[in-house]
Amino acid sequence: MAIDVAKGMNCLHTSVPTIVHRDLKSPNLLVDNNWNVKVCDFGLSRLKHSTFLSSKSTAGTPEWMAPEVLRNEQSNEKCDVYSFGVILWELATLRMPWGGMNPMQVVGAVGFQDRRLDIPKEIDPLVARIIWECWQKLRPSFAQLTTALKTVQRLVGPSPPETQSPPVPQEIWVNSSTP
Repeated sequence: MAIDVAKGMNCLHTSVPTIVHRDLKSPNLLVDNNWNVKVCDFGLSRLKHSTFLSSKSTAGTPEWMAPEVLRNEQSNEKCDVYSFGVILWELATLRMPWGGMNPMQVVGAVGFQDRRLDIPKEIDPLVARIIWECWQKLRPSFAQLTTALKTVQRLVGPSPPETQSPPVPQEIWVNSSTP
């Protein structure tokens, strides 16, 4: 499911001009009868014609929003990568992000106190690493995330025959620091 989202977002981010979703969250993911996932609700999406988005609107759902968006700073397509990290966290923990906090508390914690969701120790280290990378200043692309998730998929079980591919090099990250 995560690979489907990463592929869909990669399609948006590699289009010309780049499409930035700006409201990527689990409620905006549709699942069909075959467990295929599609990204929906493009009401807040924007086209990126240059380095940064021209619109700095903070409309959206704070629990999934990147810190730079919460602070109403210039942002680019990497704000969607941060949101994807929250979705991966949800999949790994089966919990709602920032449960027990209201949206304004989330804005303060993430946007101004530089806090992130706790990644439980029992989460697979490769999955934890992917989530952590999504929340850094230098975030991976969705192409890199798709590759990383396919590696995780191969480690946890056999892939369907149509998606099998050769092993992927381990070092695919933009940011080489460790969590």
